[in-house]
Amino acid sequence: MTMRSTTHPFDDDHLHEECGVFGVFGYGEAAALTALGLHALQHRGQEAAGIVTYDGEHFREHRAPGHVGEIFSSEAVMQRLPGHSAIGHNRYSTTGETAQRNIQPLFADFEFGGLALSHNGNLTNANLLHHQLVKRGCLFQSTTDTEVIIHLIAISEQATVVDRLIDALRQVVGAYSLAAMTSDTLIGVRDPMGVRPLVLGQLDDAYFLASETCALDIIGAKFVRDVEPGEVVVITKDGLTSLKPFAPKPSRFCVFEYIYFSRPDSVVEGTSVYEARKRIGMELARESHVSADIIVPVPDSGVPSAMGYANETKLPYEMGIIRNHYVGRTFIEPSDHIRHLGVKLKHNASKSVIDGKRVILVDDSIVRGTTSVKIVEMVRLAGAKEVHMRISSPPTTHSCFYGVDTPERKDLLAAQQTIEEMAKTIGVDSLAFVSMDGLYRAMGYEKRNPGMPQYCDACFSGEYPVPLIDQEDGQTTSQLSFLANFR
Repeated sequence: MTMRSTTHPFDDDHLHEECGVFGVFGYGEAAALTALGLHALQHRGQEAAGIVTYDGEHFREHRAPGHVGEIFSSEAVMQRLPGHSAIGHNRYSTTGETAQRNIQPLFADFEFGGLALSHNGNLTNANLLHHQLVKRGCLFQSTTDTEVIIHLIAISEQATVVDRLIDALRQVVGAYSLAAMTSDTLIGVRDPMGVRPLVLGQLDDAYFLASETCALDIIGAKFVRDVEPGEVVVITKDGLTSLKPFAPKPSRFCVFEYIYFSRPDSVVEGTSVYEARKRIGMELARESHVSADIIVPVPDSGVPSAMGYANETKLPYEMGIIRNHYVGRTFIEPSDHIRHLGVKLKHNASKSVIDGKRVILVDDSIVRGTTSVKIVEMVRLAGAKEVHMRISSPPTTHSCFYGVDTPERKDLLAAQQTIEEMAKTIGVDSLAFVSMDGLYRAMGYEKRNPGMPQYCDACFSGEYPVPLIDQEDGQTTSQLSFLANFR
């Protein structure tokens, strides 16, 4: 056997965000604060991380595969990153080995000076632009669609770096939140529909950009507000300027941020993620409750919804499944037999809690269904009399092309089977998902508006708010992912 770095073979069967961004302007030890911010955003990307700083004379960078705590724990590394300004990035790649050239922030020297760029999202016309730029003579150094933005900035004829960035973004289509840094400026941008999150914070006279508010909490910064959809915030020594250079569009924030992606202690778009998940669990209970003895969450992502479910039904909430948080992402390649047992590396059922009980398992989603099968089997072996599963999202039937690691549609269980067939496959006595209207009610709306949904819910509805230009031009999913897979 050989040791190799890869996505853990026993990783849970969930969708994964592909990255998190963080930026600071005007605070000493900017790199240390950025490392702390990235640590808080570790859940948004576990494959690699990077930081670029500016010390008044030079840009410094350190980028490497691994977790933030591994990469930036060395005093020697941090001493090589001086400066009062910095941006950072956590990356989650979908398949294969992490290539050094794809780790962000990306950095380039332009005629106006250096620029570093971190990107959360996905450009849906990246292949088309890549082809046009290569024909023009641009030489790509990575396989990330973020580099498309770099080249568009380079060829722009606008006078200032901010105008060049805006000019570049007028040519791209997709979902994106960006943090960019020059020698004297920090820039934050959200796409016109605001699909991906980005927040603004402040500590003393310094400003911060982050994917989530939990990254501000860890450094003691005050949450100021969300960067608005289509907004460009420009931060210099003179303060903050807000620009709205793009035509306004209806907001389509990713509803899965509330269901799974964001940390429960974050507040996104004015809503507590923890409270939203509890409310979804309550709606789920109202819609699909069955007689049972205990409510058991599938940890950790199913915990808040299970609490809401238990509160609504007045049934006991029990930690009948215990999660091991110390499973790394590098592992000896296992045999099929060991792989089958591997779910117990992350989860183990508590027989004393479950034996003889009618159990309702609450989880946030079912993607391929592989982990659900093993969890249910584990709970039955612990002596459960009945096992019912309740899911705090609608069935995931479509792939995401806006910056989320999603299997192809043929590999999504809900796209291939009815709910009754899924229940049989997973091995439960009953299976139910929160309805789309129930999800929207939990988020404060009366119901989902079929003609104008308030969120991006394409993974459930198949209604993609941002055009999939590369696909519409005849690109296959695998061709599209050539760039997207290397966020």
